[in-house]
Amino acid sequence: MLTVRALRTQQADGIDIYSFFVPGADLLRIAEISRIHRNSDGSLHGFQRKQIRNHVRSIVEFLDQGAVLFPNAIILAISPQAVFTQSRGSKPEGDVGASQSGTLRVPIPEDGSKAAWIVDGQQRSIALAEAKNKSFPVPVVAFVSEELAVHREQFILVNKARPLPPRLINELLPEVEVALPRDLAPRRIPSAIVNLLATAPDSPFRGLVSRVSDENADAVIVDTALIKMVRNSISSPLGVLAPYKASSSQDADCAAMVRLLNAFWGAVAEVFPEAWGKRPTQSRLMHSAGIEAMGFLMDRVMARAPGNGDMRRHAQEALFRIAPYCCWTSGRWPDIDRDWNDIQNVGRDIRLLSDQLARLDHAHSMAKVA
Repeated sequence: MLTVRALRTQQADGIDIYSFFVPGADLLRIAEISRIHRNSDGSLHGFQRKQIRNHVRSIVEFLDQGAVLFPNAIILAISPQAVFTQSRGSKPEGDVGASQSGTLRVPIPEDGSKAAWIVDGQQRSIALAEAKNKSFPVPVVAFVSEELAVHREQFILVNKARPLPPRLINELLPEVEVALPRDLAPRRIPSAIVNLLATAPDSPFRGLVSRVSDENADAVIVDTALIKMVRNSISSPLGVLAPYKASSSQDADCAAMVRLLNAFWGAVAEVFPEAWGKRPTQSRLMHSAGIEAMGFLMDRVMARAPGNGDMRRHAQEALFRIAPYCCWTSGRWPDIDRDWNDIQNVGRDIRLLSDQLARLDHAHSMAKVA
């Protein structure tokens, strides 16, 4: 028997709903995960999808960081075998009467069966069972029903909500200082850097970056393109921004990354003035494919920059050598058999354009040496 303090209310013409807290590790003691499957006769059972191991591991890592907030409620369907006993005594002055407080007793049968079913939160429930802190208190909302059709209905309604747009999350991440789950943490530094590129007075991208929070009609570069370009350089061992990422002995050096990005992209704006600041339909340099491909070129070119030299001049010299062969606003790229406006934001086109730029840089930087 699991005994908890709870609040009770009713919806849908008399269905009891309880709200309470339980230690996270106890969730799977009282609740079953009813996974979807078909029997040999083809009949459908359950409704939950399979366990997503990486997602569970990410949640466990987040929980094991220590003092974290985890306020999202697990939703259960609970058997009428659970017994609620309302507390005695007078109600507090001003009570709106939306719920009653009391004690909820949930049976834990000895035969291993369960008196509740997880409707929403199976990955979180598994993670809570695997986390170091087995007593971490978790909010639960449970409605009384043993009908599988009702469980499925609520499962669909809860999960049909649209996820937040990635661009909105990207823009919010730099403003969040608490520890983040593993899947979000690597996105914070690129988002913070792009925020600086979009707003700093000395940035070549100032006023050109389209973000969820802006309604700037002159913005021509979608923020996700810049974030991806920065993330590629940080995450690649050969990326020119990689030496400045966080490690066990140092924090990420965002200022150094921004200086390098400003130097290279400032040179890009100067060497290709006819293509800079135009809409992607007029210039593939401002297109997501162009931004990503030029990011790979940045890694090549800036890796050769002298340690204490003028990084911007170095980038200008390298870009001027290949500029006559680039086709950002017209013409046809020499080695990839594509017109300038045939380049699309798909993996194959980005690889073709990246390889083309790398070949041009290699050929003309070698010509300079010769």
